[in-house]
Amino acid sequence: MLRLTWVQPEDLLGHELRQATQDGREPSAIAARWRAAGGAEAPERAGSSPQPPTRYLRLLAEDLLDELADLPSSLADQEPTDLARIRALCPNWPTPQATSPPRPARFEAAWLGRAVGCLLGKPVEKLPLDGIRQLARATGNWPLNSYFTARGVPAELLAAHPWNRRSAPTSLAENIDGMPEDDDLNYPLLNLLLLQRHGKDFTTADVAKLWLDELPAGRTFTAERIAYRNLLTGLEPPRTARHRNPFREWIGALIRADVHGWTNPGNPAAAAEQAHRDAALTHTANGVYAAMFTAAVIATATTGTHDIHACLRTGLTVVPPGSRLAKAIQHALQLARTHRDFDEVVDQLHATYSGTHHWVHAIPNTALIAAALTHADGDFAGSICRAVSGGWDTDSNGATVGSIAALLSDTALPDRWTTPLKNRLATSVGDFNGIGFDTLARLTHQETARP
Repeated sequence: MLRLTWVQPEDLLGHELRQATQDGREPSAIAARWRAAGGAEAPERAGSSPQPPTRYLRLLAEDLLDELADLPSSLADQEPTDLARIRALCPNWPTPQATSPPRPARFEAAWLGRAVGCLLGKPVEKLPLDGIRQLARATGNWPLNSYFTARGVPAELLAAHPWNRRSAPTSLAENIDGMPEDDDLNYPLLNLLLLQRHGKDFTTADVAKLWLDELPAGRTFTAERIAYRNLLTGLEPPRTARHRNPFREWIGALIRADVHGWTNPGNPAAAAEQAHRDAALTHTANGVYAAMFTAAVIATATTGTHDIHACLRTGLTVVPPGSRLAKAIQHALQLARTHRDFDEVVDQLHATYSGTHHWVHAIPNTALIAAALTHADGDFAGSICRAVSGGWDTDSNGATVGSIAALLSDTALPDRWTTPLKNRLATSVGDFNGIGFDTLARLTHQETARP
């Protein structure tokens, strides 16, 4: 039996009910109808429920998804998706800083940093926070300071907290052999292709066409899979982001932001605007802001003239200050500045968000990214290890933090992190499979220098 993840209406409805509660709609009457009919909650960690529903329940789920979309939101004015309205709410929108394109070596560090952080988080993706801590402690790797290993982990602990099924064969210290495929690396490759084909003035429709040409549908997840499906049914952006898409404020747009930042050094506004056009295919409101924030942080870090704290402050200038994301980032920064022990920061973030937000939601994950970078003062190993040890979307958070911290590093990344990658990246995107990070750096430099 095929239970395709992230698209079944009966699974989407529970997520949309939660999303409605978060974004200022009142879904209780619709929720009561769903539960009275026998509808289930959304799967907690998987992309689909194990058994198909009755035909009646599936049709009801589709109707209720549309009814939820029509509910008014009390947060609409302070959390717009339109770029002009976002800018109007941001009084300190950044101005460009004159700078030369970085040397290819800095881009190589950024690509490697993204890969290393992703690889560190891959085996523990989807695991609960306590499971991550127990697995690391069992091998003397806590506080986290190196790739995870299964060597020495008691069998009963592995049975209670098994590694990520898809990632364990390629992302534990004992079996890493180059950088394995991951969507956190596929999307930067796609955006490199996007700039090569369309330049920095690309449109959201250009992003959509590129995906249909180059991105296998099976390598999409959550909001990206919904948008892909919507494109195939004839919908056009930005409706692709809104139609029956309860994942539109999750982390997917954020993980696509790096290339927009890398190729706009010293121009965080341009980076944020590119990230907005990209994100509009799949996301709305805080899901879009997370991508804009990340692109602006990276554009500032790419200059090599700012510390992590200045970069994060700049990132906040492109996020509406009254939004849930801005408040979450400010909260995370305060926690990171207050607590010496990062576990205390993580525990407070989880106490605030884990009961209400999915582990892939952009708001808690962006907050954790900001906290990890701040607490580690931008140090590469300290930043990626804090981000991954904080749980939630471990590989995505490790990737984004790794990219940013690598840009800030004055020296080459330590061999113990980069040597296992063997300068080789696996992917199903375009003709990139097996490409070296040095080649990616050169191609990124070319797009940065292109007018």
